[in-house]
Amino acid sequence: MKQLPNILTLGNLFCGALAVIYILHSPEYRAEFNGGEYLVTNPAPMYWASAMVVLAALFDFTDGLAARWLKLQSPFGRELDSLADMVSFGLVPGMMLFRLLRSAYMSMPDVFDVSYVNLAPALLVPCFAAYRLAKFNLDTRQSENFIGIPTPAVGLLVASFPMIIMYNPFNLAHWLQNIWVLYTIIALLCYLMVAEIPMLSLKFKSLQIKPNWARFLLVALSLIAIPFLQFATVPFVFVCYVLLSLVAKPATGSAAK
Repeated sequence: MKQLPNILTLGNLFCGALAVIYILHSPEYRAEFNGGEYLVTNPAPMYWASAMVVLAALFDFTDGLAARWLKLQSPFGRELDSLADMVSFGLVPGMMLFRLLRSAYMSMPDVFDVSYVNLAPALLVPCFAAYRLAKFNLDTRQSENFIGIPTPAVGLLVASFPMIIMYNPFNLAHWLQNIWVLYTIIALLCYLMVAEIPMLSLKFKSLQIKPNWARFLLVALSLIAIPFLQFATVPFVFVCYVLLSLVAKPATGSAAK
């Protein structure tokens, strides 16, 4: 039982590693273009990677519950949790955005002139996630709420994109196949992860309405949105989470020395 929280954390990492495998597993074929022959990589469906991110988030949520329930919170567990989060909610969304950018460029006439320089901004997401996680482990102000968007929120948001593209609610797939929309999303996510903005923690210490009104409202909006927005519920809830945090201005601890 003493190792249960760590086992759950490793389940998070295991799911993140599987997501990486699903993203990388892309069949190749030869195609002719303007009289030349090219080796083209066919993007494999990323929805299995999305499912692994959701499972990783479930493990990430339950390992904290188990640690508090068993009173086994420790610096080791915190470091292990951050290492797992770096893969599942840092590296994986960065790779997903890399693939989405590549797919977006495929519809452009100069697709064969696109280099990795055009796709490299997607890799800023894992870089900023690593910075955010290192900062979180040292920042005593984030013991109750967060400062900056937590990495699991970023991971779940990006993991919803393949599902949105596949089911295309409200024609959102068109926007997620636009390179400038993707670049804007990358820039916003990188900024929000390290910004000095107090963000709500979803931990309920009590069921009283006054201290938890923003959390209750976020849960209610999420439940109401699911039947109407389907997979678009995830970006909707993400935006609501940011806006409610800005309005509620959750308290944080004193600055770390």
